[in-house]
Amino acid sequence: MSSPTQPSTRESLMRTAEVLLRSKGYSAFSYADLAEAVGIRKASIHHHFPAKEDLGLAVVQAYVEQMVQAYDDICRRQQSVGERLEAFASWFMAGVKEGRLPLCGALAAEMSVLPERLQQLTRHFFRIQLQWLKRVLAKGVADGQIPADISTEASSRQILSLLEGASFIDWALDDHKAVDARVLLRMVGVFGEECTRH
Repeated sequence: MSSPTQPSTRESLMRTAEVLLRSKGYSAFSYADLAEAVGIRKASIHHHFPAKEDLGLAVVQAYVEQMVQAYDDICRRQQSVGERLEAFASWFMAGVKEGRLPLCGALAAEMSVLPERLQQLTRHFFRIQLQWLKRVLAKGVADGQIPADISTEASSRQILSLLEGASFIDWALDDHKAVDARVLLRMVGVFGEECTRH
C-alpha cells in the first residue's frame, strides 16, 4: 500500500505513460518501456491496464480533468482577457520546457493509428480547449476588452493553432522560446494599452 506522499503503482504507471506519450508517442512506447521506467514486471502493468488502449484512455481522461481544473483556476485568478490568455499560453507551453509536447498535439500527430476510443477522446480534448477559449473571448467582448466584431470561434481556433504549432517548433529546436502574449491579443484585435502591459 502506498503512503499519502508516495504514488500508487497505478499512479506511477499513468504518470510515466504520460511522459512517454508526450516524448515518444503512443505507437513508439511499449509496456516493456513502461515496466523498465517504473521498475515493475510487464504482468503487473497488465493487472492495472489489460490493454495499452486502457492505459491511454486513463492517462488522457485524467489529464483532461486536470486541464479543466487549471482553466477554472485561471478564470478565478485572472480577470482580463489578456491575463487569461497569457496564463493559458504559459500553462500550455510549460511541458515543452521539460522536453514534452502538449498531450493533445502528441495524440493528434498519431490520429490515424490511435484506437477509435482514443481518437474520440482526443477530439473531445481539443473541443474543450476551443470552447474554453471561446468563452474567454466572449467575456472579453462583453466587457469591452476586445472588439465586438471578432469571430470568437475563428479566433479560438487561431490561438490554439498558434500554440500547438509553437510547441512543436520549440520541441524540435529545443530552444524554449516563450510565446509572446501580445501576439495572442493582436490575433483578437487588441493593439492598445492591454497589449503594452504584457
